[in-house]
Amino acid sequence: MALTAAARQRRDVLAREWARRVPMLRIAGGQPGGPRGSEHPAGVRAVVAESWTRSLAWVDPGQVSAPTSDGGTVAARWSDSPLRRPITDLADELSSIADLGYIAAVTDQSGTILWTCAGRVMQRRAERVNFAPGGRWDEPAIGTNALALALRTGRPSVVFSAEHLVEALHGWVCYCAPVRDPDGRVLGVLDLSTTWDRAEPLGLPTVRALVSAVESRLRDMLGGPARHAASGVDLLCLGTPEVRRDRARLLLTPRQIEILTLLALEPHGFSPGRLAIELYGDRQVAATTLKAEVSHLRRALGGIIAERRYSLTAPVSCDAAELWHALEHGDTTTAVRLYRGALLPESEAPGIMAWRDRLDVALRAAVLASPYPEHALRFGEHSPFDAAVHEHAIALLRAGDARRAIAAARLHAVLRD
Repeated sequence: MALTAAARQRRDVLAREWARRVPMLRIAGGQPGGPRGSEHPAGVRAVVAESWTRSLAWVDPGQVSAPTSDGGTVAARWSDSPLRRPITDLADELSSIADLGYIAAVTDQSGTILWTCAGRVMQRRAERVNFAPGGRWDEPAIGTNALALALRTGRPSVVFSAEHLVEALHGWVCYCAPVRDPDGRVLGVLDLSTTWDRAEPLGLPTVRALVSAVESRLRDMLGGPARHAASGVDLLCLGTPEVRRDRARLLLTPRQIEILTLLALEPHGFSPGRLAIELYGDRQVAATTLKAEVSHLRRALGGIIAERRYSLTAPVSCDAAELWHALEHGDTTTAVRLYRGALLPESEAPGIMAWRDRLDVALRAAVLASPYPEHALRFGEHSPFDAAVHEHAIALLRAGDARRAIAAARLHAVLRD
């Protein structure tokens, strides 16, 4: 009873601060230079107040639910997620927690919910605000919430009642923590949510314990902190190229990097004749030249290239292949995050040029179809001369959003030239 009374008192304080502060911030366009903009409201944590200010550039606090992700078929994304198996292993524990009046949820690294577990009552309550597979819970989509803060800060997070920017979420309390792979990269967030009156001190320790169990299973699955792909080979070919094997940088020729890129993008491989066309086009090049390049590359990679039909015999981590996979699943957020520039921009190999155009055209189309201005802003960093992308960003950004100035400056530079 005492715990509920304290929670009610805290909820009332936060509700008053929300009602006082959020309208002022909206008038100021979400900018910290607005009325009393440099001060944090009494009773509101700094991390929450700062998130309110950021979020109001994107989010209407009166919206009734989270938007649905542009990430395609959620079932397929969950099936491919490295989190699926460890979460499945913990299904009994998560189901027991759900029986106590909670909903458990797992997101990917973009903040899109991939999986939930709840009883019937909480499931219905959650579905009203799209706290369900496919719902987007990053800050630009739904404002201040625990999942978004955990993704932004990389730390466990709690958001209670009117700490949420969106008023429709004031009946909730959420506890969550990011889940990392053995290399420390955030794969997503594990969240436990319930109604504000069930808030309790063990919520955050419970989430931390569950995340520790998930990460332990991930280490068992992925083979320890040094492992990236099964082959230990990591290929960055968007923008400045780089190849590493077991974290050590490989000194490969541009032609060898082109070969590896094509093999990573086309897992079915090539006959020697077709690979020669993809690399040299109509130029007459001796078969022994290509054979020598492939032999050198094979030795550098630890023998993972088949000999008769050139193909990879073990998976290679490749940013371009991951970007293409994200686009196939409609996941523009991940695709834009992976894009660091054009595919091997110095290459004139016909196969590379074809893939370069394919990736750029598909990603640009996805960005121009996206309702989220951050996609156009991020893509615009690497496409400074694309007026349509900058115009799209300006059209999506609210008046008063400081980022409009960035997009406008980029557009001005294009039109001036």
